[in-house]
Amino acid sequence: MVGQEQELSSVIDSDDLVEEADDDLDDVADDEEDDDDEEDLSSLEEEGEIAADYIEGLLDIADLDGDIDMDVEGDRAIVSVVGATLDELVGDDGEVLEALQELTRLAVHRKTGSRARLMLDVGGFRAQRRADLAELGQSIAAEVSRTGEAKKLRAMSPFERKIIHDAIALAGLRSESEGEEPNRRVVVFPVG
Repeated sequence: MVGQEQELSSVIDSDDLVEEADDDLDDVADDEEDDDDEEDLSSLEEEGEIAADYIEGLLDIADLDGDIDMDVEGDRAIVSVVGATLDELVGDDGEVLEALQELTRLAVHRKTGSRARLMLDVGGFRAQRRADLAELGQSIAAEVSRTGEAKKLRAMSPFERKIIHDAIALAGLRSESEGEEPNRRVVVFPVG
């Protein structure tokens, strides 16, 4: 009996060791995730700084005044330019802003060697556009729910389509993008 108790004790001790080893591995994995999060944050901050320097250079060349704010939201850097006379940097329907964003992404890519997902906003245009599109998405969802008929929207940029898709999904409906750029559009479908 004593031999069995010692054997049982060694089994318990080995189970404790396995649990301790598992706990140690979990701690190491958590530390590595924290390091990855910090690494991701610092690379996004670096993207934001490169983008801000690039935009600042463009503002100087164009002799425009503007303050630059940087932020990290989720998995992308956000660079915002605020100032009194920046309408020419937005253009009609944000077309100039889209082009500036692509140029800025290319400048960041050239410096870092990796694809940048940063977002550029000028004069709060994107923030206002996001609010307007979310409202549009809600009203389209209500209309499609009421009529039971699919609805095609006008052509939109990827940024705009994403906001519409999110608003439609939030309303419990389904939407898809169809067509080729620059004529890609959202189609909203009724439930069922």
